[in-house]
Amino acid sequence: MVTINNRKKLYEVSQHLSKVARGVEKADSVIKNGTLVNVFSGELLAHMDVAISEGRIAYVGASADHAIGDQTEIIHANNQYIVPGFLDAHMHVESTMLSVTQFAKAALAKGTTGIFMDPHEIANVFGTEGVRLMHEEGQQLPLKVYTTFPSCVPATTDLEDAGASLSVEDIKAGLQWENVAGLGEVMNFPGVVFGDPLMCGEIEETMKANKAVTGHFPAEDPHMLQAYIASGVTSDHETVTREQGLEKVRLGMHLMIREGSAWHDVKEVIKVVTEDKVNTDNISLVTDDVYPQTLVEKGHVNHVVRRAIEEGVNPVTAIQMATINVARYYKLEQDLGAIAPGKYADILIMEDLQKVEPSTVITDGEVVFENGKIEKPFPTFTYPDHVINSINLKSELTPEDFLLKSKNDRTETEVHVIKIIENSARTEKMMATLAVEDGVIQPDNEKDIIQLACIDRHHASGHISLGFAHGFQLKKGAVASTVAHDSHNLIVMGTNPEDMAFAANELAKVGGGMIVVEDQKVLALVKMPIAGLMSDQPLETVVEEVQQLEKAWKEIGCPINAPFMTFSLIALPVIPEIRISNRGIVDVTEFKLMETEI
Repeated sequence: MVTINNRKKLYEVSQHLSKVARGVEKADSVIKNGTLVNVFSGELLAHMDVAISEGRIAYVGASADHAIGDQTEIIHANNQYIVPGFLDAHMHVESTMLSVTQFAKAALAKGTTGIFMDPHEIANVFGTEGVRLMHEEGQQLPLKVYTTFPSCVPATTDLEDAGASLSVEDIKAGLQWENVAGLGEVMNFPGVVFGDPLMCGEIEETMKANKAVTGHFPAEDPHMLQAYIASGVTSDHETVTREQGLEKVRLGMHLMIREGSAWHDVKEVIKVVTEDKVNTDNISLVTDDVYPQTLVEKGHVNHVVRRAIEEGVNPVTAIQMATINVARYYKLEQDLGAIAPGKYADILIMEDLQKVEPSTVITDGEVVFENGKIEKPFPTFTYPDHVINSINLKSELTPEDFLLKSKNDRTETEVHVIKIIENSARTEKMMATLAVEDGVIQPDNEKDIIQLACIDRHHASGHISLGFAHGFQLKKGAVASTVAHDSHNLIVMGTNPEDMAFAANELAKVGGGMIVVEDQKVLALVKMPIAGLMSDQPLETVVEEVQQLEKAWKEIGCPINAPFMTFSLIALPVIPEIRISNRGIVDVTEFKLMETEI
């Protein structure tokens, strides 16, 4: 049988598969008597067998008895559906808060057998090394992990300090790694359109390597869109309306329809299929960002497929959009995306195409999930010490570090405030008048003007910027996070400087994560020691910790949905209108730094 670390290339086993197909040699295993979901013809074919050898499919037909020998394992489908394993064409493992290994266990249980991950979060902390580590961790797993090499690291160069940056040469080299399938989402679409040398150079090298240039185009300007496509970008997952989706399909762009934890785009965008009746060959279903609770409560790619079916898509068509369409987009259809001779034996057995819950998951011909549990051990992967200890502060923080001195001698002053919007990545700029006592600008917790800080955690520079936030409604305590898109510095918010200092220092001690404190006591903590971004614990533990985190946010007064996720975006200086970075307050509409105090 094939092993995790010995996945066979087709040319290595093609002659053997041919002999198994003819019955000259015998299969390692045979799936008997299932209804095959044929993603080529769009048919459901009853009473079919699938013969498997060396991790690949050798034969598909009404009877594979000729390929059965004394040592052949029989897997009885019992008239259940035999479905190709699901592929996620665009996602970020870091968003799950799990390591690649722990995520793989959760995803496989839901029927995902391959992913195309964009590890741009860890790239912002450790550059090429971080990408390589996550990629290597993925290569030893029964889940097929393909990487799209991050394109926009850092997100900005003049407004913040990330832990690393990537050059055209870095990306050119990374594209040569085995199972790097393309360029990660090109978020800097203005740079592409207006000829930024870095963006254009990355795209050019990807095209030379004959790999996919994945996109990120949230704008609505049709001229910009066509310029973006003409530059070489071939897909987009940021489509939120039917009209946008139809336009992109008509222009030959690969439309990725997203349904993650925060972004629910299927209901609207899938209308291009259900109402406009477009050809679906160039459409995929993706998750983008999925949080731990979503994996447990709803699923992974199977949830997106289910949502498409709920909106009226034929189940076989929905499955095509999560299997063969993805494989074709990445030019990997020889290996992936269907149940046919020569393909990897990545197969799901499921009772109901409407529920989309696999009872058995097979990868490389081996059962990895059955009877509600993972059926085989997974290898361990060890990250270097400096990746586990990535919080580099100049010194331990003190309450005095969070006192914002006024430039004026008045008893009150005007300040810029970051107003957050519940369930939105956007923020709004607002003004507030705050008291000044002993030269220090005072927050106004009664009016929900809460102290905010962003601290360089990469270079031990001691850079701390101070500001104010509105919308979280904290009444006591403090919160902190090293998940702070995209540069992932240390962000802290609280009602008093003592708790803010305590929260920041506690996170530094454990290697990063998310924390809620009150009166210098920890109410909840999700440790994320892998680059300060991911836990090394199993899914069940992380889900429990995140549930405690949500509860603790409520205990200190915050009533909004998933506040720690909104908080993690407060330092992202590429989404309007106003953000905080380690360098100061950022006016995103004008892409410039400005003072907190007016």
